[in-house]
Amino acid sequence: MLFRKKGSLNVAIAIGFLLIAFLISASLGFSHGGKHDPEEFTQLMALKKATGLYDQLIDKGKLDQSWENELSEVEVIRREKEGQSEIVVAFHLAEGDPQTVHIFFTARGEYAGSNFTGE
Repeated sequence: MLFRKKGSLNVAIAIGFLLIAFLISASLGFSHGGKHDPEEFTQLMALKKATGLYDQLIDKGKLDQSWENELSEVEVIRREKEGQSEIVVAFHLAEGDPQTVHIFFTARGEYAGSNFTGE
């Protein structure tokens, strides 16, 4: 036997439980690694959100079907405007007029509007 006294067995069991509790709590503390600050709205998040809004504009007929079939480029830009950071997602057609639709988001990810001018 590893432990000969009855008290030693209780101490060993208590230490084992404490070790298991420590390992579980340590793994829970690191389980959310790799995620961004919940207040940070990334360019990838903006692209995903803007794509959904873009599809809605086409489905509702606010953009012609050519915007679905003739899209040539999508651009995601983080810029400063009037002292505020914003993300602009621009959908470009190869040809046509208007040639670009801009969708705007605040730095926190709120939809701020859309237009053809980028202003």
